[in-house]
Amino acid sequence: MFEQRQQPVISRKHFFRRLARHAWISLAIIAGSLGMGILGYHLTEGMSWLDSLLNASMILSGMGPVGELKTDAGKWFASFYALFSGVAFITTCGVLFAPVVHRFLHKFHAEEKLHSE
Repeated sequence: MFEQRQQPVISRKHFFRRLARHAWISLAIIAGSLGMGILGYHLTEGMSWLDSLLNASMILSGMGPVGELKTDAGKWFASFYALFSGVAFITTCGVLFAPVVHRFLHKFHAEEKLHSE
């Protein structure tokens, strides 16, 4: 997916294309995670779609739940969804920042190789 150590650094145009592609993948991860949370709160707690969206958004963003959970199933779901949300956040950050970090390291390595010759 990324260029190898021996290959030159890609052009800015290709880099921004790669960055956009990773942004779309990150958005898909967030949308899928949010959809799972909305559905889970709606089915386990019987919350309205809007309340489910609010709770799922708050958990996914790390802010914490808004509504009081009344059922055991809802509490179980919220517990696992909170754990999942932490992993989803870290994954999204990794996907989003991977091209930037790779380009930085690749340029650093290319400059280092140039100076050592």
